[in-house]
Amino acid sequence: MSTGTNKELYLEERRQEILRLVQQIGRVSVNELSQQFGVSEVTIRADLQALADYNLLVRTHGGAVPAGRGLPELSLSLRQQQQVVEKSRIGEAAAQIVLDGDSIFLDTSSTALAIAQRLKQHRHLTVITNSLAIAQEMLDAPGVAVVMPGGQLRRETASLIGADGLEILHKFNIQRGFFGAHGLSVPEGLTDVSAAEAEVKRPLVAMCKQVVAVLDATKWGRVGLASFASLDQIDMVITDTLAPAERIAEIHAAGIEVVIV
Repeated sequence: MSTGTNKELYLEERRQEILRLVQQIGRVSVNELSQQFGVSEVTIRADLQALADYNLLVRTHGGAVPAGRGLPELSLSLRQQQQVVEKSRIGEAAAQIVLDGDSIFLDTSSTALAIAQRLKQHRHLTVITNSLAIAQEMLDAPGVAVVMPGGQLRRETASLIGADGLEILHKFNIQRGFFGAHGLSVPEGLTDVSAAEAEVKRPLVAMCKQVVAVLDATKWGRVGLASFASLDQIDMVITDTLAPAERIAEIHAAGIEVVIV
């Protein structure tokens, strides 16, 4: 990996951590963030401005405050740049439980796209997805059939939305569904910042015999606008080694298997 890529990853990680602190504490200052991350105040101001440009927080004199309950949704291209290594490991672990001949659902998350990239050698696999990016990823996978529901194009996530378009899927037996989320929390379960995306995911969760949440460590304890899967509907969570132990214990206590990669 090049030095430039390392710097970009660190920048994304720092900004993600700044967002977490803003949501957790409620207010942060440029001076405190500068000391905590060991970078200049000029760098922190640039970080805060970049996050404010995406409406992820609100700039104040000398710092920032949350933009409101539930962060606005990042575009797919931006989400693909975050937690790249962790999502790659999660994607690989998730792909290992998919068998030839399965029918699976992959949602519009960047982690689901990481799973899709590792399924191209499967045979007689059916991938059901409302993600245009995943459908395109499978164009060179001759052993994989792709089924897409109808719906309205949502450009931010390169997806088709609208629960009315799911009617075609009721005739399928879906062995496993892999769902990313804005957050996983007790008691809210899996949540999304987009009510439209949650409206699609909610009935799909009910159609899947096994529901697998694929979440990097930043998603634990976060709560989005709309819940789409209750804790008793989740069978497994695949996450990375930075996931908080106390949150994992809560999910274990709810009878959910947690796989750490």
